Amino acid sequence: MAGRSQSIIGLGLDVGTSGLKALAVDEHGQVVAEAEESYPLLTPRPGWSEQEPEAWWAAARTALKELSGRLPASGRVVALGLSGQMHGMVALDGKGSVVRPALLWNDQRTGDAVRAIERAVPRRKLIERTGNPAITGFQVAKVVWLKANEPDAFAATEHVLFPKDFLGYRLTGEMYAEPSDASGSNVFNLHAMAWDGDILGALGLPARLWPQVVPSKAVVGHVLPRLAEELGLPEGLDVVAGAGDNAAAGYGMGLGQARPRLGSVSLGTSGVVFAPQAEPKPDPDGRVHLFCHADGGYHLLGVTLAAAGSLRWFRDTFAANRSFDELLELAADVAPGAGGVTFKPYLAGERTPHLDPDLRGSLHGLSLATGLPELVRAVLEGVAFSLRDALSVVSPLAPIDRALLIGGGGRSKLWGRLLADVLEIPLGISTAAHGAAYGAARLALETAGAPSPLAESGRYDQRDARWLEPGDYEPYASAYRRYRELGPEQGASS
Repeated sequence: MAGRSQSIIGLGLDVGTSGLKALAVDEHGQVVAEAEESYPLLTPRPGWSEQEPEAWWAAARTALKELSGRLPASGRVVALGLSGQMHGMVALDGKGSVVRPALLWNDQRTGDAVRAIERAVPRRKLIERTGNPAITGFQVAKVVWLKANEPDAFAATEHVLFPKDFLGYRLTGEMYAEPSDASGSNVFNLHAMAWDGDILGALGLPARLWPQVVPSKAVVGHVLPRLAEELGLPEGLDVVAGAGDNAAAGYGMGLGQARPRLGSVSLGTSGVVFAPQAEPKPDPDGRVHLFCHADGGYHLLGVTLAAAGSLRWFRDTFAANRSFDELLELAADVAPGAGGVTFKPYLAGERTPHLDPDLRGSLHGLSLATGLPELVRAVLEGVAFSLRDALSVVSPLAPIDRALLIGGGGRSKLWGRLLADVLEIPLGISTAAHGAAYGAARLALETAGAPSPLAESGRYDQRDARWLEPGDYEPYASAYRRYRELGPEQGASS
């Protein structure tokens, strides 16, 4: 009997905020093994969000060792791709040791640093050159904060890396960055595809802090021999630069220049509208993020900070004894418009289109007739309206005709249908694998010549997706007008 042919396997490693995920994917796009590890989130002060890079590294070693033990005997691992939470600042000294805990994407201590950046670099210039205005969560604001508030730590810092690139350094001994993460720094020039020396000079920051930038698909090194033996990985295994989490997830779903009018809508803790771009065209007012994509192009991200997070907040605060399924069943019996109740989902401030961390959420239109079903329905609709706001900014710059619906909230038939009606575009609920680790593994596979998901026309939007066609928007029109007329609301600190 002839021997079974060997399958080609790519590994993907994603360092997230709540944990790390490792996947093994074969050349047909099937997940053949996986492993996960968690680590704590540190909040030493209100608004601060940190993690220990060494905790990521310990989790990576454990997950990779577990993953290698679960691989099929017939598989041949060819490369490891990386992905991770964007915008984080990992400060290393001259010996490559961690100087202090990493500041994360959702850290909000950098308000003064953002104002200092805006004083040093005109807003229009920053948007034109980097695609984005100064934003509290972006990496360079953290470096400016470090210089102003922890001068000893800044003086000890010789290198600044993104989270996934720290893992790449520990795996290979090489420091690098790639465009999708670099474009979330606020100092990466999208036209020159390099760190912007003029902006760094205006901020008084040395360009030497940042590593060389390589393409997302570049092989940046090989797993160190002692680690390969420890983790059960092939000797000399290629490590691929990979991409930031949104770019990697989008790439894994087949979103990019090859299919320019297909996007995605995520209903996770935050909500994201993803739209590919061939050329960098930022919003002149900076209301939507512009980043490099893993395929060499670009993408826009319209972000609402509390999407499924709004429903979780509501459940935990007002209906802790109810399951999410029970709440959604109650909301299904309420007509569009939620009985006149309007929910503004600015529980953590807002990105698109307001770019204001001081905005606050609210419930309007309450009456004696308002019950739990109307309140839940209002939360679902308010999040959908916030995503419609985001799409309205994205569409003139990168129009999308349809989008894949992803994230935990997208598993709700009611919320998915409601969202398709409100956005007025078809939404595809895909059965294919999603997530940043999957996209990182697909990038790794391409180093061995496996087909790109972008080249597989039909794989994600025809065979593997069930499409929700938009229904009648008219029942939501008056509710959306009410939502818009109420306007954003400032918090007490503003």
